[in-house]
Amino acid sequence: MDCLDRIRAMPGRVGFYYRPLGGEATAFQADEPLLAASVIKIPIMVAAFRAMEEGRLDPDEAVEIRLEDKVPSCGALTYLQSGIRVTARDLITLMIILSDNTATNLLIGRLGTAYVNETMLALDIPGIALRRRMFDGELARQGVENTVTARRVGVLLERIAEGKLLEEGADGEMLSILLNQRLNGKLPFFLHSRGVRIAHKTGEDSGITHDVGIVYAKNPFVVCMLSNGVDVPAFERLIQDAALELYERNQR
Repeated sequence: MDCLDRIRAMPGRVGFYYRPLGGEATAFQADEPLLAASVIKIPIMVAAFRAMEEGRLDPDEAVEIRLEDKVPSCGALTYLQSGIRVTARDLITLMIILSDNTATNLLIGRLGTAYVNETMLALDIPGIALRRRMFDGELARQGVENTVTARRVGVLLERIAEGKLLEEGADGEMLSILLNQRLNGKLPFFLHSRGVRIAHKTGEDSGITHDVGIVYAKNPFVVCMLSNGVDVPAFERLIQDAALELYERNQR
């Protein structure tokens, strides 16, 4: 696997996990905790759907977007007028397909960090930790960070794809949200023009770039590529090349 040699040679901290659904996994540093950036939004989505199943979260609750709720960068809510109302289900969708940080923080506020982490443990997926909201500068300065591992995110995606994580309807809805991802410059870069469906989530920060997802080749597969402290353009090109290489392998 040429891409694996390039991953191993990449300066910085990287994590790689690849597994055809129903097949054997290939991994490199897949159990190393790395700063999660927006990949942490997948566990938050899972916890939100679990909370809906348990009656803790009303998917149709109307949530007002206040000025003080808004945080910078990714998403749409920050740029809309204050006082608009969206549903909790809308927050989940925006958190994933546009990586909306305001939506993410509103969901964390309703669920609680402890509930998200307890959900991961209850689903037997350790190694994922939500410790703070997006853009919490004070906690970030104290070194409090959200972390994931490539393997555990990969297992989470596998179980969603196989309908084995939550109730079947919830897994299907989460998969549909991930398939509607709008940020498509990494794993899908060479594949969207071929009509390949990819259910995925990106993450970015200074020296950080991630993409994790399910690629629906002839033989579908999960691939998770995480990085901290890397040359971001170089690693993003590697993500693009690896996705194409793995896709072509799984078309045979």
